[in-house]
Amino acid sequence: MSFPKNFLWGGATAANQCEGAYDEGGRGLANVDVIPHGSERWKVASGERQMFDFEEGFYYPAKEAIDMYHHFKEDIALFGEMGFKTYRLSIAWSRIFPKGDEEEPNEEGLKFYEALFKECHKYGIEPLVTITHFDCPMHLIKEYGGWRNRKMIDFYKNLVTVLFTRYKGLVKYWLTFNEINMLIHAPFMGAGICFEEGEDRYQTLYTAAHHELVASAWATKIGHKIDPENKIGCMLAAGSYYPYSCRPEDVLAALKDNHKNYFFIDVQSRGAYPNYALKEFERNGFEIPYKENDQEILKENTVDFISFSYYSSRVSAYQYESEKTAGNIFESVKNPYLKASEWGWQIDPMGLRITMNDLYDRYQKPLFIVENGLGAKDEADESGYVEDDYRIEYLREHIKAMKDAIEIDGVELLGYTTWGPIDLVSASTGEMSKRYGFIYVDKDDEGKGSLRRSKKKSFEWYKKVIASNGKDLD
Repeated sequence: MSFPKNFLWGGATAANQCEGAYDEGGRGLANVDVIPHGSERWKVASGERQMFDFEEGFYYPAKEAIDMYHHFKEDIALFGEMGFKTYRLSIAWSRIFPKGDEEEPNEEGLKFYEALFKECHKYGIEPLVTITHFDCPMHLIKEYGGWRNRKMIDFYKNLVTVLFTRYKGLVKYWLTFNEINMLIHAPFMGAGICFEEGEDRYQTLYTAAHHELVASAWATKIGHKIDPENKIGCMLAAGSYYPYSCRPEDVLAALKDNHKNYFFIDVQSRGAYPNYALKEFERNGFEIPYKENDQEILKENTVDFISFSYYSSRVSAYQYESEKTAGNIFESVKNPYLKASEWGWQIDPMGLRITMNDLYDRYQKPLFIVENGLGAKDEADESGYVEDDYRIEYLREHIKAMKDAIEIDGVELLGYTTWGPIDLVSASTGEMSKRYGFIYVDKDDEGKGSLRRSKKKSFEWYKKVIASNGKDLD
């Protein structure tokens, strides 16, 4: 058997894309709530356009999402029926600390997640919890400027201390920040940063990066102290860069792009800033805002495992005018050898194996694939059933690549959680029509629908995959 006996099969979601109930249970407003569907979405997510509250004329999909807040028992029962060994979910920070800077947490929010975790255990499902999946209380953005402010580290430390203490024995696997490298590409979504006129963006982004990296190390330290059984990982939006050709300039371009992508994980896994980053900072006149014992904290509190999302590989070229392709917000030169999804994300199962090898060779720590899936326009019949053979084919080929990485290359892999096991709001586009799930949710891009859940063809297929521990992929 290629996959370990205790391999963690499951699925992954994010609070802001599935929970809804944005103003219930004492929850405060968060940055992810005010990122609208439509043409302004990217401008807001990237910090180019300030939108700190709901504005008339816009639709905000995170307000209700798929209302998992009220449906979680039904949804987890379906995950249990599929045989999930783990379920990756995230905490809405503003559900625990509505403003973010309070001393005492919101008990109603704590009880909600406690009930959710207990529901998981009822079906033998191990929760895998992302502490921050793009969530930042709006009060912390308005009052302090988001992660550009060092005070955020203490607010985050308070949050994680409460979570590790309250859920000791209920949660063992934790991720500190979702796709931490997304901070550079979508600053408002990733770090609550909306740029001010005349602001030095480079200085702001890498100051915020330092604060998140120090906060992540503190979370690792606090988590291990409260419960030595805790396993704490980092998380990046992965996908190795290929050189467009064997032209040395293209190879060097790919090397540099991979450096940019690995930067955060190099610090979280190795405990210090890599030399290539230090040289870049020097060229850009940026001094790392070290304070107190930052370097010691980073060095002594590296992560236990490396988790990542994988949707596609990427291509780098040196001064080459070529068609570009989108993929998880990262623009790349189009690879002529690959097909693409309906949203232009190129499909490369072998790229997953290559990425796994790159990460394992680089860090020599266990890996965990916590996002991988196909966004597609599913056509449901009257009963809500979808014949999604294209999704089965996509996942089958990626699981085969995972198997090869384990069996042939010797990569150590803890688990695999598909994105997302149930249809939810797309982070990049705000659409419901970009569906990933094994479970269809009756809701459209305008927010209309009954929210009824129904099984797709892939539901039974993934159930069979899990039951056979990855052996039966037909």
